[in-house]
Amino acid sequence: MTHGLRMPPDVMRELAKHVTEILVERRRGLPADRAWDGEFKQDLAERLMEDPPEAGRPPREVIDRAVRDVLSPAMRLDHPRAFGFIPSEPTWPGVLADYLATGFNVNAATWLTASGSSQLETVVIDWFRRWLGYPDTAGGVMTSGGSAAALDAFVAAREAAGHPAQATVYMGDQCHSAQARAARIIGIRPDRVRVLPTGPDFRVDPGVLASAVAADRAAGCTPIAVCADAGSTSTGAVDPLDAIADYCAAEGIWLHVDAAHGGFAALTEPGARLLRGIERADSIGMDPHKWLFQPYEAGCLLVKDVRTLERAFAIHHDVLQDSVWGANHPNQTDRGLQLSRRDRALKIWMSVQIFGVAAFRAAVAEGIELAERAARHVADSPVLELMTPASLGIVCFRVNPDGGALDDGALHQLNRKVLARVFWEERAFMSSTLLRRKFALRMCVINHSTTWDDVRETLETIERLGRNALAGRAAS
Repeated sequence: MTHGLRMPPDVMRELAKHVTEILVERRRGLPADRAWDGEFKQDLAERLMEDPPEAGRPPREVIDRAVRDVLSPAMRLDHPRAFGFIPSEPTWPGVLADYLATGFNVNAATWLTASGSSQLETVVIDWFRRWLGYPDTAGGVMTSGGSAAALDAFVAAREAAGHPAQATVYMGDQCHSAQARAARIIGIRPDRVRVLPTGPDFRVDPGVLASAVAADRAAGCTPIAVCADAGSTSTGAVDPLDAIADYCAAEGIWLHVDAAHGGFAALTEPGARLLRGIERADSIGMDPHKWLFQPYEAGCLLVKDVRTLERAFAIHHDVLQDSVWGANHPNQTDRGLQLSRRDRALKIWMSVQIFGVAAFRAAVAEGIELAERAARHVADSPVLELMTPASLGIVCFRVNPDGGALDDGALHQLNRKVLARVFWEERAFMSSTLLRRKFALRMCVINHSTTWDDVRETLETIERLGRNALAGRAAS
């Protein structure tokens, strides 16, 4: 029985146990289930669109309904055959940490409101700093994800440039839309967000960047930031970070690196080689809820000089004057756009404490290796065509049998049909992208429970579907 908005301890324990059993059983049965099981709007609206109850309902009934009608119709991002977008399976300690942090109702805004959480965020940020080779002056803030990290970074870049009237920013055509959106939000006119064409390797050419900046300077514009990719979302490509850093340093332009997907590859030797030069950026965005296997939301912004964030975001407010008690302590609200904010560091800290860094390093390395094996399988297939080399766990390809007998338009339609069949009929989930206007199937392998059998059988399924679709095309 509930009392007002409170529950007796025995009811609380019983409900928590029930939820735990649901989650554990879900994980146990996930590999045999489908990676995607979405639903149509009409069906869900019929189930959920209703007036709120005036009197409460039995708690277990509400929990079970939430599982059935709200949480289950979704892409299962933690499924070992979820290869679409950038999926990830969160660690169980990470899940428990979010439960704890939510139960303690921590507001990690200031040292006064959350001393332990504020210090722990500093500890986790320092781990990331050292993994990337950033100097002792570096620091940062945990964010909801890469979008918020990019926004905070561009605010800092604008302030560092003196808030010029005709500001421009630069990024490659493979950059995530979050970067362009962040630039618009801080007031950069859409026609001054320069999207540069990338080369055949989907990387930004520093010469193209230099030409664009020179033209803008001649037109009276002020370049304030360059965004480089450290693992683009389409192909996993890494821009030439050292060369771009050389140019930005010479020109006095802020360099932001979007490493939301690829940043934690720095834990491995091959990943660190690909990311060489990242330590020279003025700011770096990373997402622990991707390749550090944490529950959503867990993003991070690192800056080479933490004072650049504090100059941009630290604003006195009378109602917060009591937080002066922690003025010489970490106050994360002075480093980003959020005031009220949950503890996002605890899940990372607990996961690393329980498993150790070596386990995470091995899991990231396994994702890189599985994508490389997938690329070799595709290259050897008579049905599939490799469109990009594997990079940071991502490989792009398409069904293209008969040695290229079909034109790009026909291949576009063929591969869309194959992808639709995967969506609706198969256990795996794949997503797609466009590469130079060519439709491509995109496989992202960064789940720590994914095996080679999961990858291989998914590729074989696509080969089978491709042959069937081609036969159907010929018959019609």
